[in-house]
Amino acid sequence: MSENSQSRAGLIAKLVGTIVLAGALLAGVLFPWVGGTGLAARNSASLLDALPSELTDRTPAGNTKLLAADGSLITEFYSNNRTPLTGDQIAKVMKQALVDIEDSRFYEHNGLDVQGTLRALVTNVAAGSVREGGSTLTQQLVKQTLLQTAKTPEERQAAVEQTPGRKLREARLALALEQKYSKDEILTRYLNIVYFGEGAYGIQSAAQRYFSVNAADLTLPQAAMLAGLVQSPTGDDPITNPENATNRRNQVLKRMHDLGHISNQEFSDATAAPVQVVEGQSPPNGCIDAAIGGFFCAYVHDYLNGLGLSDQEIENGGLTIQTTLRPDLQTSADQAVLQNAPLGDPLATIFTAVEPGTGHVLAMADNRRYGCSEQECESVVLNTVAGAGSGSTYKVFTAAAALEAGFGSNYTINAPQPYTSKVFKKNGGTRGAPYVVKNDNAGYAATYNMTSGLTASANTYFVALEDALGSVEGPVNTAKAMGMHFDHPQNLAECQNKCDDFGTYVAENELGSFTLGPIATSPLDLASAYSTIAASGTQCDPTPVTAITDSAGKPALKDDGTALYSGDSCHPNAIPAGVANTLANMMLHVVEDGTGRSAAVPGHDIAGKTGTIQGDNSATFVGITPQYAVSVMYYNPKTQQNVGGHGGGLPARVFHDAMTPILGPQPNTPFPPADPAVAAGTHGTGYVAPAPPPAPAPTDNGGTQPPADNGGQPPADNGGQPPAGPGGGPGGGGPGGGGPGGGNG
Repeated sequence: MSENSQSRAGLIAKLVGTIVLAGALLAGVLFPWVGGTGLAARNSASLLDALPSELTDRTPAGNTKLLAADGSLITEFYSNNRTPLTGDQIAKVMKQALVDIEDSRFYEHNGLDVQGTLRALVTNVAAGSVREGGSTLTQQLVKQTLLQTAKTPEERQAAVEQTPGRKLREARLALALEQKYSKDEILTRYLNIVYFGEGAYGIQSAAQRYFSVNAADLTLPQAAMLAGLVQSPTGDDPITNPENATNRRNQVLKRMHDLGHISNQEFSDATAAPVQVVEGQSPPNGCIDAAIGGFFCAYVHDYLNGLGLSDQEIENGGLTIQTTLRPDLQTSADQAVLQNAPLGDPLATIFTAVEPGTGHVLAMADNRRYGCSEQECESVVLNTVAGAGSGSTYKVFTAAAALEAGFGSNYTINAPQPYTSKVFKKNGGTRGAPYVVKNDNAGYAATYNMTSGLTASANTYFVALEDALGSVEGPVNTAKAMGMHFDHPQNLAECQNKCDDFGTYVAENELGSFTLGPIATSPLDLASAYSTIAASGTQCDPTPVTAITDSAGKPALKDDGTALYSGDSCHPNAIPAGVANTLANMMLHVVEDGTGRSAAVPGHDIAGKTGTIQGDNSATFVGITPQYAVSVMYYNPKTQQNVGGHGGGLPARVFHDAMTPILGPQPNTPFPPADPAVAAGTHGTGYVAPAPPPAPAPTDNGGTQPPADNGGQPPADNGGQPPAGPGGGPGGGGPGGGGPGGGNG
């Protein structure tokens, strides 16, 4: 038997089956509609009640759009590229072409058209191929909607299986749709959901893909070609099969002419016109296609998952995600990172910026490309991973706790190195070997006050300050209040997964090394915690979004009807405002004349802190202004590696290079002044150096006075600034209780 004969036989068999099915439809579906007004009304109500939610939505949702703070597009998320339109956004000629070729009695039937189905089958049998569709547009809408919204393989199979049961259900749902929606609404929904090939779902995506125009601007030849694609999007693709596409387009035009919807002249001109494809680009899809901030994009996607959205809901939800990304800061950060660290270098340079007072994440930059497979690529958002310690940046938490406990900014401690803690033991607890700490080099003074100790990043001073507090619990709790988290997987591994929060573990075991920052730290946590200082003590949870709206432009809702995103989450007085403002003014000295000098932006007040862990395996700088909190971490995320510098080196330079274009053109915004009461404290001045002994009386012969004995007093403090080490500040540090020590910074 020839291939044509086999095709004809198959169509005849289908015709017989359809006649049988038509009888079932008439008996099982249509009869209630003609059996009396009351019966029809009851069945109408039951049909409407049975409509799945997928069919009661006004329009298919479409792509989810991710927008930067200035409204520019970052990327889209979609599994089916679709941009839903309203009826008046679609050219009338497009609607007419589709109706004429797919369902010419569309405006006459009530969702089912047995006459049209039989006529189509007879026509197709005679032609030996599919020339007319058998189902109504309403039935096709039901099928396509159930297929494209199916969540399981079983649901997808049920939407396409060739069984009388599926056809009956499809028919009943088509009748119900016709009761609920107008013809134009049904046609618009169909045009928004049907597949046109080349990855284009819906008429707007198709118009853009094939002709680079909007659906409202389609011409007659273009509309006819797109209408013809519905039956065979691949076989009649004008890009890959232009001859087939032309023939199919002309079939549509003939049908429109036969039905009297286009004139002889229009038919002649349109069929003579060549198929002129002007390929448009598909919109970006996913974070690998992000126009800017690929790692930020991935962070947003994870954040949306955390709000309860599945990947499918993100890709097909038609949401608009208004994010906090500042394109100017992101661009400046990208450039600064790559100016200082090669793309794909094993040592990662991680820049993270947060807005104080809101928690808005403004930028995330890394010396990597997101999501690709080359050596310089990375799919992990290192900005949120606790991958390395941040060293002496933790001294800020000890300082904040001490200020709140009544130790003033000039509280002085004499702690010559090596310093043996009076409270903490080497391995924690209250017994065992003593905990001994030293500074990076011999250039450190023995005596510092809190401000000069912070400026110099003196390990001995801050362990001694913990001694004065009597416990590490205060610094740990202060760090948590400011926004630090110690429940990252890397943190829990530090207690062999025997704790739920490593910060609590540190406090319970009195691990005095906490102030030296050996704990694995997330760059985002660090920037967020420092933003609490910049915001006068108000802690805000980091957020990458400001609004999430649905396809109708209304706030997106959870299943329980509450808003998916409820806005910023801020907590005033996480630390007292006086403590935060006093600490910010103390930290100014770190950048003005301390270990963070390389971060300085002329004409602007920048408070900061450097950090370097033992062995120089990571280096960190955190800088703040009243408008920005930025952390820059530098380490190898794959293995332990000496970074060859300190927090005052490359990390501080990256901060300077990124923030100079942002801050430079703007007027300086100073921090609020220090709180006099907090700065003075309630514990006095601390250590007071012994007075030198009185000078000997002059000799009778008027001889010169001998040098005075300084009684062992250490050399005068030069403001806490030790000799600069490599990278702008000394680094390294002694081992700390319960883990490797941090560094001087």
